[in-house]
Amino acid sequence: MTATSSPVTTATSAAPRTKAAAANPLRRLASEMTRSASGFVGLCLVLAILLISLVGPLIMGTDVPGDPARAWEPPSGEHWLGLEGSGKDTLHLVVIGGRPVLMVGFLAATITTVIAVSIGSLAGYFGGRFDALMLQLTDIVMTVPQIVLLAVVGAFYQLDSPTLLAVIIGVLSWPVLMRSIRAQVLSLKEREFVEAAQLLDVGWVRIVFGEIVPNMASYILINFIIAVTNAIYAMVGLYLLGLAPQRGTNWGIMINDAWTKGAMFNPDAMPYIIAPVTMIVLLQLGLILLTRTLEEILNPRLRDR
Repeated sequence: MTATSSPVTTATSAAPRTKAAAANPLRRLASEMTRSASGFVGLCLVLAILLISLVGPLIMGTDVPGDPARAWEPPSGEHWLGLEGSGKDTLHLVVIGGRPVLMVGFLAATITTVIAVSIGSLAGYFGGRFDALMLQLTDIVMTVPQIVLLAVVGAFYQLDSPTLLAVIIGVLSWPVLMRSIRAQVLSLKEREFVEAAQLLDVGWVRIVFGEIVPNMASYILINFIIAVTNAIYAMVGLYLLGLAPQRGTNWGIMINDAWTKGAMFNPDAMPYIIAPVTMIVLLQLGLILLTRTLEEILNPRLRDR
């Protein structure tokens, strides 16, 4: 009886431990984020801006009526940030202007990360001529100034689609991350678990994307957030410099519109400049704080200091 019941007891008790072990990294990450003041502030800032930009338009609507007769009306109880040059509510424009910025930032970062991880992992694993060819391609892309190339593309194509803009930024932003991923793979492919997978002959797809890439998950996550900040800077810079069509509503268009209309010389119009700039600064600050905290949590060398 004892011999029969022992395996059952062992299997039953092992199941909760397995689930707890699987959930433990997420619990530890959440715990570390809440215990870190800077990480918690960064997380709250990012979540708050995401909530405002994604849920706000659903509540307030995307159609902003304007009354030119009330242009540059100062802040009041009815309009907390006043009205802009066309008589539209500034707060409403700020709320609906966040979604395109976030869309371009996260989509461009996704494209950048996918390209960099794919090419970098394969180049580092296979080496040889393929590695040399990918490094040569990386050097070519890195030598072309991104803002200049975006200006040229904007002169020939109408960059009025956030998706198109995100694709262009993402395709041009992968070389630096690709080199970092390649260096990581060169180190990881000498580990015992990779040699064991090679002996089992599971195939290079399983080895690269099933064994090596998951071991870089924390590094990839941190660089993904960095790529989001860089993409947002690139997008806002394009609109600020007038290199992208001034159509629709986003924070970059608002800043450009305020600049061209001389809003900085009108005290009543200052909220129209300050509001989008503040949203961009808070979003970037939140992402930077989040990145630094994640690096401290996920990097063993920094965590042990």
